[in-house]
Amino acid sequence: MDILQAAILGIIEGLTEFLPISSTGHLIVVADWLGVEATDQNIAFKVIIQVAAIFAVVGNYSGRFHPRHFDLWLKVFIAFLPIAVIGLLFGDLIETFFVVQIVAWMFIIGGIIFLVVEHYYDEDIQPTRTMDQISMKQAGWVGFAQIFAAIPGTSRAGATIIGGMLTGMDRKTSAEFSFLLALPVLLASSAYSLLKYYNEFADTTFVPLIVGFVISFVVAFFTMKLFLSFLERFTFRAFGIYRIIFGLLLLFWLY
Repeated sequence: MDILQAAILGIIEGLTEFLPISSTGHLIVVADWLGVEATDQNIAFKVIIQVAAIFAVVGNYSGRFHPRHFDLWLKVFIAFLPIAVIGLLFGDLIETFFVVQIVAWMFIIGGIIFLVVEHYYDEDIQPTRTMDQISMKQAGWVGFAQIFAAIPGTSRAGATIIGGMLTGMDRKTSAEFSFLLALPVLLASSAYSLLKYYNEFADTTFVPLIVGFVISFVVAFFTMKLFLSFLERFTFRAFGIYRIIFGLLLLFWLY
C-alpha cells in the first residue's frame, strides 16, 4: 500500500466510522476500487486507522471519562455485550460476509429502514434527550440492534442510532450514545485484530500506517462535531437516500 492509498482510506474511515453509512462497507468498496488487495498487511493497516477513530472519541468526550459518569459507562457496557458475544462465537463466519454484493444489498436495506423510521418518527415527543437520561433497558435494546451491524454494509452507527430512536431517544442523544458505544466495540475488534495480525506489522512500511492514522483521527474528530451540528437542523433522510443510491450503484457496477 502506498501513501496515497493510505491517505484515501484514512479519509474514508474518518468520514464513515461515526456516520450511519457503514465504514466497513465503504472501506471494502474503496479498497477494491484502489486495487488494494486483502492481504494480512493491508488488513493490519485497517486496524490502525480504526484505532485512530478510538482516539477521536476520547478527544471529543474527554469530559465523560470521570467517575461521576460511571452509570453512563455501565450502560455502554451493557449495550456492548450482545455484539461481543456474537463476535466471539461467530467471528470467523462473519468474515465470510465481507464481499461487495452483501455490502450493496445491506446499504439498500438499511437506507429503506432509515426512511421508514424517519417517516413515523416525531422528534418532539421523544422523552430521552440527554445521555444521562438513558435507561438500562434502552441500552440493552440498542445493544440488541447493534448485532445487525455484524453484517458488512449494515453500519454499526446506523444500527445503534436506529435502536436508540426506536427506544425513545432524540436524534442527537442516539448519535452521541452511538459514539461512546463505538469505543468498546473498536477497542475489542482492534485488540483482536492486532493479536491476530501482530507479525504483519514487522514486515510493513510504517509511513503509510502513520499517514493513515493521523488523517483518520483528524477527519473522524471533526466529522463527529459536524454530524451533531447537522442533526440540530436535519433528519436522517439524506443518509437513507444516500445508502439506497450507493447500494444501487454498487449493484450496477457489479452486474
